Amino acid sequence: MRAALALLLLAPPAAAQDDRRTGYDDMTPELQAMQDDPVGNPGLFWVLDGEAMYSAAPDTGAESCAGCHGDGETAMSGVAARYPAWDEALDRPVDLAGRIDLCRVRHQGLPPLERESDALLSLTAYVTNQSRGLPIAPDPDPRLDGWREQGEDLFTTRMGQLNLSCAQCHDDLAGGHLAAALIPQGHPTGYPLYRLEWETMGSLDRRFGNCMFGVRAEPFGAGSAEYVALELYLKARAAGLAIEAPAIRP
Repeated sequence: MRAALALLLLAPPAAAQDDRRTGYDDMTPELQAMQDDPVGNPGLFWVLDGEAMYSAAPDTGAESCAGCHGDGETAMSGVAARYPAWDEALDRPVDLAGRIDLCRVRHQGLPPLERESDALLSLTAYVTNQSRGLPIAPDPDPRLDGWREQGEDLFTTRMGQLNLSCAQCHDDLAGGHLAAALIPQGHPTGYPLYRLEWETMGSLDRRFGNCMFGVRAEPFGAGSAEYVALELYLKARAAGLAIEAPAIRP
């Protein structure tokens, strides 16, 4: 039964799912205009920094990202749409930021980056931006099915001192308000994104951590197996929605 549900999640969205709304749909026209502005979107500063890093050869003497993969606009188009994906060496899935950092370590001989560092956020924002406008298309690798199920379990499990699950807010109460804040459906279409509350760029893992802190639960570590599983489920839940990174959010 769970395998059948996983296949349904990976299928193109049916007409019944047309009422799905992203954070962009729920924003004010002013914030939508800021996100759409090719100059005024603050997340583009990270994209430009990531483009420079992608093209620059490291001081280890190894090839640059572009030297291995080619022009980013072509080579990276569609990549973000299918992550998280399986890593053969680790024998488990990794998210896009994890894959980028693994490439740096394995092929360029560079030390790993901090998960919320500007450098890793910039590279991830640049790669993700090459898939802007493309539909989320989860990797159908069957080895990911069990991880998606784990992610669904996390999404529906009550946790923290407030004894709340992700699903209670983002499925059952989506469209309502928590104090003055609108409760979104929670589709991860824009990460990494620029959040006005943060005054900087941030990853989906950071958003997970904020939510868990909000229900007074102990957050998992950035890049953890739990967050990768949760992202796999959310990407399946959002299949067919367009990538909009770098997004703006309140």
